[in-house]
Amino acid sequence: MIRSVVFDVGETLLDDTREFGVWADWIGVPRHTFSAVLGAVTAAGRDNAETFQYFKPGFDLHAERQLREAAGLGEQITDTELYTDVRPALRELQDRGLWVGVAGNQTVKAARLLRDLKLPADAIATSGEWGVAKPDPAFFDQVAQFAPGDRSEIVYVGDHRDNDVLPAHTAGMRTVLIRRGPWGHLWADDPAVTATADWIISSLAELPDLLTQR
Repeated sequence: MIRSVVFDVGETLLDDTREFGVWADWIGVPRHTFSAVLGAVTAAGRDNAETFQYFKPGFDLHAERQLREAAGLGEQITDTELYTDVRPALRELQDRGLWVGVAGNQTVKAARLLRDLKLPADAIATSGEWGVAKPDPAFFDQVAQFAPGDRSEIVYVGDHRDNDVLPAHTAGMRTVLIRRGPWGHLWADDPAVTATADWIISSLAELPDLLTQR
């Protein structure tokens, strides 16, 4: 029986197009060039933060994020970034009696911005608040304490093989990979994902029926 569903954020709930565009502008790189290198980094299975090193060796993401904030160009999360299926799917999951959480690799500020959206979610947390980020097993230990139920009763939904599906599975949780964004499309047919994910979906609208029929 599934008791809880916990969602990753970037490219699971949020379309990251605007944020990646802002970063490209910030470092003075054409957006299509930034996207192409991001794609190459992604295809190689490396952390997307490595993208910046190709343009600015020694790039300090944390420091640059603070500089963006000081320049008035910091993080923003609005309803326009939400994929259209997010609110209806989360609400339907709650209506069917499932606990809904959000927990991803985001900053402390992002947690506040996500809460300001008033999503149909029972709780929201980020790696910045927890002090540990995916794919560290300690992140999923936090998820297990965050969400009601035994680990086998918790479903983790994300778009990334190495940050979401594999570590959540290793942590004893059920897993869903959503086929959207660069990572979701890249990893959807990967043998490790098809052998590990409990479900592979193209829309969050598929989840309520999938998770409440078992």
